[in-house]
Amino acid sequence: MKFAVGLGKPGAEERLEKSGISRRDFMKFCSTIAAVMGMEASFANKIALAMTSPKRPSVVWLHNAECTGCSESILRAVRPFIDDLILDTISLDYHETIMAAAGHKAEEALHQAISSPNGFLCVVEGGIPTKDNGIYGKVAGRTMLEICSEVVPKAIATISYGTCATYGGVQAAKPNPTGALGVNDALKHLGVNSVNIPGCPPNPYNLVGTIVHLLTHNLAIPEMDEINRPIMFYGETVHEQCERLPHYEAGEFAPSFDSEEARKGWCLAKLGCKGPTTYNNCPKVLFNQTNWPVKAGHPCIGCSEPDFWDSASPFYEEA
Repeated sequence: MKFAVGLGKPGAEERLEKSGISRRDFMKFCSTIAAVMGMEASFANKIALAMTSPKRPSVVWLHNAECTGCSESILRAVRPFIDDLILDTISLDYHETIMAAAGHKAEEALHQAISSPNGFLCVVEGGIPTKDNGIYGKVAGRTMLEICSEVVPKAIATISYGTCATYGGVQAAKPNPTGALGVNDALKHLGVNSVNIPGCPPNPYNLVGTIVHLLTHNLAIPEMDEINRPIMFYGETVHEQCERLPHYEAGEFAPSFDSEEARKGWCLAKLGCKGPTTYNNCPKVLFNQTNWPVKAGHPCIGCSEPDFWDSASPFYEEA
């Protein structure tokens, strides 16, 4: 069956069809992104147009001090899967984890991408080691600080993806021996003001939603809070959206993980949940459209907040 996802790019329909993605599934994905962005349902059509446009934006993805869990998160995006995303929505011209090129060829790909007259979007994953001129983190013989200082200021827009890129992450936990910083702190002297998508790992829909916003708003940056998080994703606390909130309001708290109360879905505040002070949309968006930590029985550890490795620990004591 031929379906008209087709709002523009030759081959988009065929690739979606070969991947087993029907127009219904594709539009459902676009509707999900619209909901995540806080837009009305009709905005899904505009998202579909942007995601099947014949002009795909070039994306350069830089890796710094990190575990690659943020890349793992986006690689596990479903409907569409990552191959559809990079074949039909963006042109992922540099990503050290999944690109075929290596060595000098990889460096050539990076140089070509950042030299394109059409410009590029930059996604940064991982904290930037800054102590001793950044010698504690290198790629291809250059410090991560040097690479980011060259690439990021040239980008049309930059997205710091994950808590390491936004705040420094676990590398920045005390005593922070490498002087790891988030992108905006490490490069503020260069006037960098990236969009922050924190989380450990972040939800891939928040990244896709940010890219879609750029594509559908003439590359305009979404409205952000005081620490550069898009309000459409980080405007409410986890606590406010939690399915266990009625138990909190009723004073029903699980005393232990193996208790009957925990199995009944009672509030996990006594077990260390940081939901009341954490801004994220995990309860609404879920991971892989399936679940999220608190629903699965684990308290929120506040992973989208600055310095959570220090400020939110010990994780299993009442806040």
